[in-house]
This record gives sequence, structure tokens and C-alpha cells, in this order.
Amino acid sequence: MKKILGALSIVLVLASCQEQKKMAFVNRTEVINEYQEKIDIEDKFKLQEEKFNKRSDSIGKDFQLAYQKFQMEASKMSEAQQQQQGQMFNQQGQMLQQQLQMEQQELQKSFTTEMDSVMSHMKTFVQDYGKKNGYSFIFGTSDVTTTVMYGEDVSDISDAVLKGLNDAYKKEE
Repeated sequence: MKKILGALSIVLVLASCQEQKKMAFVNRTEVINEYQEKIDIEDKFKLQEEKFNKRSDSIGKDFQLAYQKFQMEASKMSEAQQQQQGQMFNQQGQMLQQQLQMEQQELQKSFTTEMDSVMSHMKTFVQDYGKKNGYSFIFGTSDVTTTVMYGEDVSDISDAVLKGLNDAYKKEE
């Protein structure tokens, strides 16, 4: 019995001497929402989207006016001319709609690509930050995923990561 207690004591002493792993967590939602590069990209694409919408509305109004003009003049045309002109307007309308859809998809694709880059920058920064500051683990949490159910405020390095990301972004500009 004494040998067992002695061995148990040695194990406990050795276990308590082991180095503690340094861990922290980052609130990804908070960091991403306040990351200047992400804000700049959103602003840039908001402007592009507004320009696209204005242009799209203008094209739509021009097409509508031309169609109304056709309808007013249709009574002076033969039935064959009316059908021919009507088909031409339908084709033209479909082509315009397809063109605008393609442009909108390209805009969305560009936005997604740039946002993926922002996420990649954040991930790389957190990895480098963890290595430089001696962390064994840095967990992530967000409004969508709850990887960290609870963490002491001292373990939340979101503000430090955000500051570092924004500082690095300013240097790139």
C-alpha cells in the first residue's frame, strides 16, 4: 500500500511539474467585422453595386421606353412587322437580362474572392501571432460557431489580434 501511495505521489509531482499549455481564443465575428481591410472591401463593392444598379435601371428604362414607342407605332405596321419587331424586342430583352445577370455574378464572384483573401489574412496572422507569443492553441469562436463555450476575459486576444491585423493592413497600403 505504501509503495502504491509513493508511486502515486511521484506521478502527481511529475504531472504538476509539466509545462502548462498557453491557450487563448479569438472572437472571429468581432475581429472580422472591425478589420479595416474587410470594411474597405465592403465599401468598394457597395460602390460597384450601386453603379451596377444605376446602370441596370437605366438600361431597363431605356428598353421600356423603346418598347412603349414600338407599341404606339405597332398599329401602323402590318401584322408580320409587328410579330417581327415583337420577337426582336423579346430577344433583345433576354440578351440584356443575361448580360446583367453575368455582370452581377462576376461582381459577386470578385467580392467572394476578396473576402476569402481577408479570411486567409486573418488566419495567417493568428497563426503567426500564436507562434510569436508562445501559444500552444488559439481557438476561434463566432456568432455562428461556438467552439469556445466559455473563456476568461484574459484569454480573449481578439482586441490584440484586431489591432495587429489593422496595423499590418495599414503598412500594406
